[in-house]
Amino acid sequence: MPWDPIGFVDAWGGAMGTSGFTEHRTAVGVVGGLLGLVAVSVVAGLLVTAAVTPVVALSGLGAANTITVFENLPGYLDIEPLSQKSDIYATQNDGTPVLLASFYDQNRIEVGWDEISPYARDAVVASEDPRFYEHGGVDAQGTLRAAVTTAVGGVTQGGSSITQQYVKNVRVQKCELESDERLRRQCYNAVTATTPDRKIKEMRLAIGVEKKFPKNAILRQYLNITGFGGTVYGIEAAANYYYGTTAAALTLPQAASLVAILNNPAKFRLDNPGSATNGEAGGYAVNKARRDYILREMVRYEKITAAEYRAAVDSPIQPAIQEPSTGCQTAGGSAYFCDYVTYLLRNDPVFGEDDQTRLQNFRRGGYDVYTSLDLDLQLAAEATMAVNVPMEYPGWDVGSVITSVQVGTGRVLAMTQNKRYSQDPTVQATSASYTGVNYNTDYAEGGSSGFQPGSTYKVFTLAEWLKTGHRLDERVDSARKANWGTFNDSCRGPQNYDSQNWNPRNDAGESGGNYSALESTLGSINTGFIGMAKKLDLCGIRQTAEAFGVHRADGDPLMQTAAAVIGTNEVAPLTMAVAFAGIANRGVTCSPIAIDRIVAADGDEVPVPTSNCVASVNPTVAAGVVFAMRRVMTDGTAQQSWGATAPRVPLIGKTGTTDGGKDTWMVGASSKVATVAAVVSVTGEARQRSISFASGPAATARHRMWPAVMSVANAKYGGDELPELGPAPVIVPATDSGNPDDSTDNSTNNSTDDSDD
Repeated sequence: MPWDPIGFVDAWGGAMGTSGFTEHRTAVGVVGGLLGLVAVSVVAGLLVTAAVTPVVALSGLGAANTITVFENLPGYLDIEPLSQKSDIYATQNDGTPVLLASFYDQNRIEVGWDEISPYARDAVVASEDPRFYEHGGVDAQGTLRAAVTTAVGGVTQGGSSITQQYVKNVRVQKCELESDERLRRQCYNAVTATTPDRKIKEMRLAIGVEKKFPKNAILRQYLNITGFGGTVYGIEAAANYYYGTTAAALTLPQAASLVAILNNPAKFRLDNPGSATNGEAGGYAVNKARRDYILREMVRYEKITAAEYRAAVDSPIQPAIQEPSTGCQTAGGSAYFCDYVTYLLRNDPVFGEDDQTRLQNFRRGGYDVYTSLDLDLQLAAEATMAVNVPMEYPGWDVGSVITSVQVGTGRVLAMTQNKRYSQDPTVQATSASYTGVNYNTDYAEGGSSGFQPGSTYKVFTLAEWLKTGHRLDERVDSARKANWGTFNDSCRGPQNYDSQNWNPRNDAGESGGNYSALESTLGSINTGFIGMAKKLDLCGIRQTAEAFGVHRADGDPLMQTAAAVIGTNEVAPLTMAVAFAGIANRGVTCSPIAIDRIVAADGDEVPVPTSNCVASVNPTVAAGVVFAMRRVMTDGTAQQSWGATAPRVPLIGKTGTTDGGKDTWMVGASSKVATVAAVVSVTGEARQRSISFASGPAATARHRMWPAVMSVANAKYGGDELPELGPAPVIVPATDSGNPDDSTDNSTNNSTDDSDD
């Protein structure tokens, strides 16, 4: 609920105002009492002097020197919003939010007066401050009693009113907002020191609070701010954690046992069932003793009946600990998406001046973050990933990713990988199945330094080819050679690689010397695209890729060598999904977004990052690229993914395999959703065509995963016709059928037919 430092009004049940101090005294009575206090002060010393001052102030009598000292203390307490946990949600189809993870420094959920059980409110007053509704902020009787008892050698007593305790908690809260550890510790020591000076300041501030706020409001905020052990703060979080219920639904014995914790959280908390003194075997004896004392006080002050007391005392303490969601590791298969969202929040200036401040403010601000995650697609991605790619493989640092984005909006719909999420180095050291690195995203967003996309990158050369007036049926010199000659580069000047003996091969050994652009696209012919690049500008190819939002995952500029034409830049899978969504969106690329709404603790909407949609190429160029990429699905290297996707809608796609089968990709889109499925080598080398998983060859796992996700996407979102423009009839690429490596993705041996770099 919204936090309102001034909103202590009738809505909070604040029928009693600051006129709650109802004890009327005669002048003679007060003077007599003061004389008695002065006499006792000889014995009790400073603590009683501390108590005398507010009594004099409240009585309205003289004692000028003491009153002057007291009145010169600050009487205004600057109350900041409470630190509350923030939550990240996905949303079900019916609009129901599903919690992915929570983040907090203090696990607190602020609630209103009517959201707190009357049992809890009455238990606090009866046990902590029975005269709460009678005094003006300082309970003189309680303070005097505690001071005298302490001074004569009895058990040390606090004697603080609820308002004084609230003041202390507010001051501690201010200290905890200090980002510098040394200053935070100094502040904490000062506001918790057992000294008369601290006590006097708290009294003065308590009186100021009572002048400003109604009683019920003070009690409500006390129950919201106070600690219940560990990182659990406030009655709502305590009810959630210890009993799996809400503050409003607390029963009498539950409420009393929670209020018991306030007296000494370390001693009375209920989350250590193995404790010898306060554990399950002993019926949580220490807490029960304090609970039963509180119940007796509630009877004494007529908050409950004798019958209610007997029933509550007879009931056992049975906590039902509900561990709160803490960080993205609790989001299961959605943990890497959750991690991506946290990086977006760190980069959002709404939350502060730098990423550390932003994350800190988010953890304390009580925000509800509603994300773009589509749970249907996400669950399909998680399921197919679990079946098709293991978390570990002997001798290979295997990684795998699936990412989906919505065409036309940039909304990230799914994101998963073949690892368990953990940011704890100790946990990561236990198994290669754990990592905190998100393989889907850029390094600056918690990701890796990227992976070579192989032949999927060729679509940008194809787009540049059409953009500069070339046709799909135009042929180029595509013979394999080591002397390609000089390439045009308008940014860096002419480039020649002949001295490097650069001699890229084709995957199936194709040696044809005169492929068309369409043939090269369908068969993913490396030498065909290099021949196309000879007629283009390497800088122009790079700029076209950048127009589709493509960038290196490590933050460096894209390389624009001839080798880069066939996919040597390391990019994030999410980047490729966004680019293909741009092709399917008639050449308009929308930057990725993962947050739909943010609601602050006060209920206000917080501005969220928006997608930036730009025209990467004109619609005619996009239609030409679509023409070729649709036929990659039906007649080219992506036939296996096409054949396994149902229901059918118009689809575009491109496969990619890097040198030696180290990484294998399938990237494609409908008019609604774009998806990447890839199996990659996180470190080291692997020849995927020589490796088999339980589900089948490693090299074709992409073609088992991509259809599983896109089938769900097609069923849910459908798919419109994709405008296309190209030559007719379709020319099927020629292959050297005698080559033993020549095969297609839907052949019996399941090998790939897209080219290596």
